[in-house]
Amino acid sequence: MNITELRKNVSLARNLESGTHKERESVEAIISKIRENGDEGLKDLTELYDGVRLDRFFVTEKEIEDAYQTFNEKSLQSLRKAITTIRAFHEKQKQQSWITTHEDGTMLGQKITALDCAGVYVPGGTAAYPSTIMMNVIPAQEAGVKTIIMASPPDKEGNLTPAVLVTAAELGVSRILKAGGAQAIAALAYGTESVPQVDKITGPGNIFVALAKRAVFGRVDIDMIAGPSEIVVLADETARPDYAAADMLSQAEHDERSSAVLVTTSREIAEKTTAELEKQLETLPRKEIAEKALENFGAVYLAKTMDEAVDAVNQLAGEHLELLVDDPHALLGKIRHAGAIFLGSYSSEPVGDYMAGPNHVLPTNGTARFSSPLSVDDFTKKSSIISYSSRAFYENVEDIAEIARLEGLEGHARAVELRRKGEEQ
Repeated sequence: MNITELRKNVSLARNLESGTHKERESVEAIISKIRENGDEGLKDLTELYDGVRLDRFFVTEKEIEDAYQTFNEKSLQSLRKAITTIRAFHEKQKQQSWITTHEDGTMLGQKITALDCAGVYVPGGTAAYPSTIMMNVIPAQEAGVKTIIMASPPDKEGNLTPAVLVTAAELGVSRILKAGGAQAIAALAYGTESVPQVDKITGPGNIFVALAKRAVFGRVDIDMIAGPSEIVVLADETARPDYAAADMLSQAEHDERSSAVLVTTSREIAEKTTAELEKQLETLPRKEIAEKALENFGAVYLAKTMDEAVDAVNQLAGEHLELLVDDPHALLGKIRHAGAIFLGSYSSEPVGDYMAGPNHVLPTNGTARFSSPLSVDDFTKKSSIISYSSRAFYENVEDIAEIARLEGLEGHARAVELRRKGEEQ
């Protein structure tokens, strides 16, 4: 298998976010129902897809209090520690507005403004995702977003899990919408009688959530269309096969379409890691999911040289890239395409998921070639500031008019020339 075949097998083959015709039709119908019927449409769709008809959409203070009563103290302390480290990292991403002045009196600059309102989608069902909440809410808060509305699907009793409620409360998120799927995305994008329209929607979800985000983009901004999880492990002869296998399984257990790839210069490491994968799979609770992921989208690529190995990981442009090599820092400068880069044996991928600080909302399906992790920047917008002096105007008016006429835009040329004529009269 050459590098091109490897990339096609483990990455491009999973690029299924466009959905089937039936799935797209379903999402379009859901969005239309929300736009036309507002709250009633949201109630109907929540009853249809989540099995509960809600009297109220938003979580109450009592529900938050009850969640704390049942929540484990050790888990609470771990959450608080993670919040601290994640917030500290994102604080460093904040940019400031700036203005520069020129000798001719012109002032130019850039104004950074936070979005007014952001919607954060958190998957539900039988699982709870506190890390999703932290990774989406914290950069929005650090950007200065005033209103954050979190949406997550309720269970058949109309409840959200304590882990979700407590994490949101620890972050100060008070507006928690009990709604999931495409209907939640539509409600956030278009607003209803009870749900305010947001400016941006972030957060992962199933194919219906992904299609809904794609459909409402333009009405609101979105973070990305995320695909299944993926990991690429680059290993030399010094790597521990059990570490490599465990980290590959940490992503393979997410989804049957997840991808886990080992790129190595050592045949021995390749063989021992493969054996470790089989051994560790036997006791993995999500064995069936991980096994199918490895079977369909897993691979071991044996490179002749480290340069070839680096070329392979750059072409894969993986969501997560681990460098299990003797001197990972020496290779860092050669890595061009990866969502997050983990250096050394103790930088296991789950460290980045939960505790290290950098955001774990990362580009997938090779999009790390041109996109970046979720950050504070994603929750701000930039306005250019132009204050032209009369001196600068007169020095440049002829050139401005000349370029305008090159484009056939006489009105542009006259707009500046009128000012010069007015001053001269």
